[in-house]
Amino acid sequence: MAGRKINPWLKIGLELGPVIAFFVAFSRLKDRTVTIGGADYGGFILATAGFVPLMIVTTLILWRLTGRLSPMQVATLVLVVVFGGLSVWFNDERFFKMKPTLIYLLFAGILGFGLLKGKSYLALVMDEIMPLEHAGWMILTRRLAAFFAGLAVLNEVIWRTMSDEAWVNFKTFGLTAAIFLFFLTQGGVFRRYEAAADGDRKRGGEDA
Repeated sequence: MAGRKINPWLKIGLELGPVIAFFVAFSRLKDRTVTIGGADYGGFILATAGFVPLMIVTTLILWRLTGRLSPMQVATLVLVVVFGGLSVWFNDERFFKMKPTLIYLLFAGILGFGLLKGKSYLALVMDEIMPLEHAGWMILTRRLAAFFAGLAVLNEVIWRTMSDEAWVNFKTFGLTAAIFLFFLTQGGVFRRYEAAADGDRKRGGEDA
């Protein structure tokens, strides 16, 4: 069932707001340590403790305004709550840093499973936004599955080998920019396989 339309800027704000808030909080708290109940919590954990409830609130607002959440949004929220909660509970930032790895592996796995069945699950959630012919969706889905797998590997490399600050910058700006650039570079697929409005355009080209 299609959800209700809302202002696109409001939608972007609700989706990216928690990430930006996490970045700002970490930037302000990264050199601070707070003692709670006899345990010392660094700025990373404090920022994570604020990020999790904010993510819940903004996702619920988005659901109330649009009437729906995509499977990816639901999966992201669940992993944020689970791994963010584990980081705060155990005072261990590694759980939260692993979250993007699991999210992107999950997305890659779901898309890959659909491809094995000859289907594009990407088309199920994006067809209304940019209608493509079946061949185009299959190409885009294969590329996106590989892209998500690459992001998972990259996240593992960065959090295991670089500083907290480098990882936060990567999570806040690097991942967002990478996804934007990915879709920007797929213009050829969009142009070649764009579905005609009357639905009678023939499928063009071979599957790449």
